[in-house]
Amino acid sequence: MAICEHILGAGDPPPRTPEGCEECLAIGGRWVHLRRCLDCGHIGCCDSSPNKHATAHSVHEKHPVIQSYQPGETWRWCYLDNVMG
Repeated sequence: MAICEHILGAGDPPPRTPEGCEECLAIGGRWVHLRRCLDCGHIGCCDSSPNKHATAHSVHEKHPVIQSYQPGETWRWCYLDNVMG
């Protein structure tokens, strides 16, 4: 499987809110799984969560690559190229 240039060039910023989804924490929401933006460290909830904050962040900020923020998972996803790395 080919890995896209966005994943290859992704950073490794520290999580901005290590305790959970930034927006859900602010509004009292809930999440299923967490994702970390590899541009800025934003922690957002996955698309199985009610508010889908990780995807919303990617679209709004134009930050293409996330990484799972679940313990033991290291996979990355590029929203622009729809590839996992």
